[in-house]
Amino acid sequence: MCDGRADCTSKRDESLELCGSDQPVAQTAPTCAPSEFRCGDGECIRHVWRCDNTPDCSDGSDEEDCNQNECLVNNGGCSHRCVDLPMGFLCQCPDHMKLVDDSRCEEVDVCLERDVCDQLCVYSSRSITCDCHEGYRPGSTTGECTAEGDEAQLVFTTSKGVQLMSLFGADHETLAPHLPGRGPVAAVTSNRTLYWAKQGQNFIYRISVDKEPQEATLVQKVQGSVSGLAVDWIHRLLYWTSPDQGSVNVALMDGSSEHPLITGLDEPSAVAVDPLQGFVFWTQCGSAPKIERAGLDGRRRTALVTSSLNQPVAITLDIPRQLLYWFDQRTRSISRVTYEGRHRKTVVESNGYLDRVFGLAVFEGFLYWSDEVTRSICRANKHDGKNLQVLLSDIPSAGGVAIIQPVLQPNGPAMCGRPGTACPHTCLVDLQPERIRFSCVSPETRSNKPQTPEISNIVPAATFSVLTFAGILSLIIFLSVLLLGGVLWWWRRLRLQPSRTSSALSFSLKDSQDPLISQESHSRTRTFLIEDLLLKVDLDSD
Repeated sequence: MCDGRADCTSKRDESLELCGSDQPVAQTAPTCAPSEFRCGDGECIRHVWRCDNTPDCSDGSDEEDCNQNECLVNNGGCSHRCVDLPMGFLCQCPDHMKLVDDSRCEEVDVCLERDVCDQLCVYSSRSITCDCHEGYRPGSTTGECTAEGDEAQLVFTTSKGVQLMSLFGADHETLAPHLPGRGPVAAVTSNRTLYWAKQGQNFIYRISVDKEPQEATLVQKVQGSVSGLAVDWIHRLLYWTSPDQGSVNVALMDGSSEHPLITGLDEPSAVAVDPLQGFVFWTQCGSAPKIERAGLDGRRRTALVTSSLNQPVAITLDIPRQLLYWFDQRTRSISRVTYEGRHRKTVVESNGYLDRVFGLAVFEGFLYWSDEVTRSICRANKHDGKNLQVLLSDIPSAGGVAIIQPVLQPNGPAMCGRPGTACPHTCLVDLQPERIRFSCVSPETRSNKPQTPEISNIVPAATFSVLTFAGILSLIIFLSVLLLGGVLWWWRRLRLQPSRTSSALSFSLKDSQDPLISQESHSRTRTFLIEDLLLKVDLDSD
């Protein structure tokens, strides 16, 4: 009654007399996708469920009129080829494509199909060659990539505080016992800083891993509770999801501003950011679960996963491969897709340690997660879910997880709000209550731009990696040595010229009959030599 939908045949339940003038907008039946069948009551189901001898519509309309050729109506919902059968139909794909979700065909990516390379993969002449990005060391015979430099550490939250452990040992330490309670956590590897929020509360804290003592700083008191956290280490931004507000939000890392980026969401649960590509990703677990993507400014919003999805409560990004992983609470599984929502694959299925996952991370060739039911921190192969290891057990209320290793957050050009387009100048990030704006500003434009009271975050035009800096430093040293050699050569040549002058002048002084010269010949020889040399230089210059 008075819900915008007429339930009585007379429509009295929606009459002006009973409901008044402030009636909700009439609800219309949902629009079904091309790959879906619309039931008699307006419900949408997968088209391939029609005429399969099992009623899927609540009114059973999907099992009516099954003698007809379903391929004649919207090609049966098939993206390519539809084959009519005596009972139902079948979708088929060309040889170079594969069937996805029973109705859609997509190109076969041999590298992702075989899934043996940790990072870079080249398929040529029916063979696969693996390689690694800068900062990683490739395996001699396998497709593994091992991070160089500092030993990686895993951070996780518990009811006893934020804790830190090595990936290669069971020892762990409590960083902040005064911050108890599980919740999402994100790390900035350049300065080893953590951002943490307690589940169900609206406070975001910052803590340094190396500073003694580890004192927590309140960064932001936000609107609504925090369910997910992520950092943009290039543009220096902090993103979080708020299920109470139904939004993805953004602020400067120092907490000086807050801006709702995406609104109108149904129970958003997690968020992840890839500033190198200029994307922010998030999940929602409401009545229509989905995983979406947008630019860092919230524009160009795209749905990546909308089907066969139930309760995606955690996500993480494999940035070197540009893959998104998520955990589905209902199916107790970890799956992945590309940044374009393609090549979906279930990697880890219920194995006894996927009962209630809170945090999820990926590093090198492994997925890491925390499980509240088994009170454990686990990891498994990110390609096929094998090699399950329990790294830590008996953890009270395990929460979010994050990995600290510099190679996970490499330097790169600022996308400046435009995915795929690097800013060659300085990127200005302006956060105002009504919007977030990225501006790629050249030095000339910036000097002529009037000063405004906007809250800005300046991103340098270019940053150098450690290897690039080492190369430049080596070049500077080489040129310095070359310059020094040239100076020494010139000095030695200049030194030889006065020697010849000294011999000639000594001979003249010896033959002179002037008594003054004879008496002072030894004491003033060096003075005459210098004066003669200076005079010679002056004459040559004239």
